[in-house]
Amino acid sequence: MFQGFSDATIDFMWGIRFNNERSWFEANKETYLRTFYQPMKELAQEVYERYHEAHPELDLMYKVSRIYRDARRLYGRGPYKDHLWFSLRRPDTEISDTPVLWFELEPEGWSYGMGYYSATPLTMAKFRRRLDLDPARFLKLARRLEQQDIFQLEGEDYRRPKGGCAPGLEDWYNKKRLSLMAEEKHSDVLFRHELADRLYEGFE
Repeated sequence: MFQGFSDATIDFMWGIRFNNERSWFEANKETYLRTFYQPMKELAQEVYERYHEAHPELDLMYKVSRIYRDARRLYGRGPYKDHLWFSLRRPDTEISDTPVLWFELEPEGWSYGMGYYSATPLTMAKFRRRLDLDPARFLKLARRLEQQDIFQLEGEDYRRPKGGCAPGLEDWYNKKRLSLMAEEKHSDVLFRHELADRLYEGFE
């Protein structure tokens, strides 16, 4: 069961950010596994099991990210990430074609929500088509989002608005990709089991 992260987790993230090379990581690998990766895996498994029990029809899987960057895409950065995340998603779909639920922990804070890592133009075209077919139904969901103050609609807009959508849905209709995201600074909840409850309730 997830018992929380620790000050050592945050110290490691800052450490790898400023010492992003193999010798430092190897000297601190045990700290990484014990205070960062293992708690993240425990958190992911617990949230997944609770969510899967409530929504077995979604047939989701969970995955914890690797700390190792793709050597083909370093772009001048070090070989390690200074953050980790886990996601809940359907196993039989491409990650760009379907939204995922996620939690991400970084040196400065943490975030969680639902959205696309990299939605394709075709995916967003299908999304706009569904809005066109039943705008009233989606408008009810959009209004529910406006009535809370945890999650915010995020995502890059098209430079040229698509236009032609129902009133009230413009912010959704003109996104290249979108997510509903909550961001927080590090606080006591990060170090307690309560974080698993917070994520489960947020995903619900």
